[in-house]
Amino acid sequence: MTGQFITFEGGEGAGKSTQIARLKSHLEKLRIPVLVTREPGGSPGAEVVRNVLLSGRARAFGPDTEAMLFAAARADHMDSVILPALEREEWVLCDRFTDSTRVYQGEAGVDPAFIRELETLAVAGRKPDLTILIDVPPKLGMERVSSRGASEAATGAPDRFEEDNLEVQNRRQAMFLDLAKAEPDRIAVVNGSNSADAVEEAIWGIVRDRLGHRLDDATRVVPLIVPGARDG
Repeated sequence: MTGQFITFEGGEGAGKSTQIARLKSHLEKLRIPVLVTREPGGSPGAEVVRNVLLSGRARAFGPDTEAMLFAAARADHMDSVILPALEREEWVLCDRFTDSTRVYQGEAGVDPAFIRELETLAVAGRKPDLTILIDVPPKLGMERVSSRGASEAATGAPDRFEEDNLEVQNRRQAMFLDLAKAEPDRIAVVNGSNSADAVEEAIWGIVRDRLGHRLDDATRVVPLIVPGARDG
């Protein structure tokens, strides 16, 4: 048995980090080992690429190059962090994954066929077992971003993707929803306009509904059988 791989997607200000932490808490209460990670980043090599991407230093090279950098970071992340954790039967919760590349670089004009080729090379054949898409109206999402101040990556560099205008954010939202329609068995959409508690409850319900059998497997206690022991 391997662990389960759950990714979280959504536009800016969707509240992914909050909900990942809450799902982690639910799973840990069941004594399920959990690894929380993120993209771009998640491994030492990928974090270097993250700094280049989110600072905007790669923007001058164009969206195709950015897509390649995301894929390179993802390949390192998969090989050194995600796959080993799944083999240890941990549940991996990842903030963004391949769907974000499809949407963000796709919206920027990168050929979908090229994105698929990069994805095939990067993911090593392992796709998410479940993707939670937290859908928030872009205007609300940007208001949330503004209210919390300028966001920062781990190094303190500003996230340049949050600086794109509302028109771009609207197109990204539509693309995320199109992906959900195309892959309903993998992608579950949650209304992120609701309160954080309501979103948490909805996500936990989805996890129990779609991965309940895996929850049972992960929490099943095998009775200890002592050689030579007998009933009574």
